[in-house]
Amino acid sequence: MKNIELRHVTVERYLQPLREGGSLPALAEADDGFTYVLKFKGAGHGPRMLISELLGGEIARILGFKVPELVFADLGVEFGRTEADEEIQDLLKFSEGTNLALHFLSGAINYDPAVMDIDPLLASQVVWLDAFITNVDRTYRNTNMLMWNKELWLIDHGAAFYFHHSWDNWEKSALTPFTQVKDHVLLKNASYLNEVDQSFKKILTPELIDEIVELIPDEWLDTESYHLSEEAMRMVYKQFIQTRLDNTVNFIKEAEDARKNSL
Repeated sequence: MKNIELRHVTVERYLQPLREGGSLPALAEADDGFTYVLKFKGAGHGPRMLISELLGGEIARILGFKVPELVFADLGVEFGRTEADEEIQDLLKFSEGTNLALHFLSGAINYDPAVMDIDPLLASQVVWLDAFITNVDRTYRNTNMLMWNKELWLIDHGAAFYFHHSWDNWEKSALTPFTQVKDHVLLKNASYLNEVDQSFKKILTPELIDEIVELIPDEWLDTESYHLSEEAMRMVYKQFIQTRLDNTVNFIKEAEDARKNSL
């Protein structure tokens, strides 16, 4: 067991909104002196987006990808009182408590597939990851990757694990071949998917999956809507991830077929 843990920080200063999409993340300073990209539980899809960000980011980190440090970011009741923008004021008000933040990579630039080459092995690893966690948001339109210190960093996994937006038939969703892989920005270069599959499946043990899922705070789990306990909801996430790991052949074949059609 690796005893995976996330640090807790307290947000001390709201710097500026990052008006990207509908989630309105923000730059903020915390009590540890660092700047973070803060994701709010009161925005967009709410806590489900934070759960996706948490699970996707930590799975990526375990697999060896460069991912900005994720921290639990505590937001006090006083934050919404001094903000002039009513939309942001409401966002802060509805986000009191535990949110999620990513360490801000100062000076990083967006990955541009037109001018930046990624080697086939790394491309295959990223494609495998996104097909595994059903991340629909790593396309040419929105690559969600940064270049920082001449290395590729993965960000924004809030669109992963989309099964939990309806929660129905999650068992069927766990077996999906993930047809959206055809739009992946790195698919054409992903020529080592089977090799990556073998190595990654050795890393992701049931114990590590359990540890990652256990990180989800109780307050992010919508037990009232689904009439399940926090532990029962966590068990669904664990079973979903394990089922996908046991059936990687489904999305590997889909990705390989889509890649052949794209060449």
